[in-house]
Amino acid sequence: MTQKPLLEVEGLKTYFYLDNDLVAKAVDGVDFSIAPGETLAIVGESGSGKSITSLSIMQLINKPGRIIEGTIHLHNENLLTKSGKQMTKIRGNDIAMIFQEPMTALNPVYTIGNQIIETLRKHKKYTKQVAREKAIELLKLVGFPRAEQIINEYPHQLSGGMRQRAMIAMAISCEPKLLIADEPSTALDVTIQAQILDLLQEMKERLDMSILLITHDLGVVAEYADRVLVMYGGQVVEETSVENLFEHTKHPYTNGLLDSLPSLEKEVKRLGAIRGTVPPAHSFPKGCRFSDRCPHVMDQCYGSNPDLLSIEPNHKVRCYLYD
Repeated sequence: MTQKPLLEVEGLKTYFYLDNDLVAKAVDGVDFSIAPGETLAIVGESGSGKSITSLSIMQLINKPGRIIEGTIHLHNENLLTKSGKQMTKIRGNDIAMIFQEPMTALNPVYTIGNQIIETLRKHKKYTKQVAREKAIELLKLVGFPRAEQIINEYPHQLSGGMRQRAMIAMAISCEPKLLIADEPSTALDVTIQAQILDLLQEMKERLDMSILLITHDLGVVAEYADRVLVMYGGQVVEETSVENLFEHTKHPYTNGLLDSLPSLEKEVKRLGAIRGTVPPAHSFPKGCRFSDRCPHVMDQCYGSNPDLLSIEPNHKVRCYLYD
């Protein structure tokens, strides 16, 4: 029997309405689902729509942007029909998010403890004393050896890795079913990156969570994800399991990303690179959005954008090479 998805996103479109009547199609018809206990990674270059997708799920899109189409179902309830007050209850309780730079997410004028305690009191209705004890437990859980002192410190007194641990403690405080991690280790040293990602994996298993992992690092994807969405130009261009992505890559864009990685198995004088840059979201090419950069471009690629099609079981690709 197939397991029901925890989160199901269908036809999501998030556009930004700019000056001079320009419309930036940051997310343009995205579909995916996440099963209970699964880690789904979304990868792609900056500007591909990864973070806007995650912010759309959280309903954190500010003007001039807005979600113009689609559905986002969590536990079979459409989040896009919820009021601001209802979403405030859902955020933290059912879905939590960890941001790339914790210094911008943590309030600099409140102690770490106050910020975790506030979350617990708001969502769990704990007394101040119980919430404080729980906050100390959470800080110990995410690896702080002196949690009783850390709870009284301010964000600026902690290192980058410690701040990210504090963010994780806050995010898991209400035991959400879905944790969105937006580049959670990018701003950290390599050794600290591995510790943070290992911690997320441990928390996922301990709390039976699902994780939506936003990253541009395919090494992280190989180590921690179960399935992968590759995004380009606000759309999914390839979707498959982690094993398939690395062993049976289909889309030329995904191939370009993989060719840019160093390998221990083969010696190359120069790593591969994808020519050009991601086009701005307000001026995508008329046809395939990757056509201007693709080494396999054909005439039909300039005429219309291909659909995302299943070419094998559990493997979808948006490319005329497999039409």
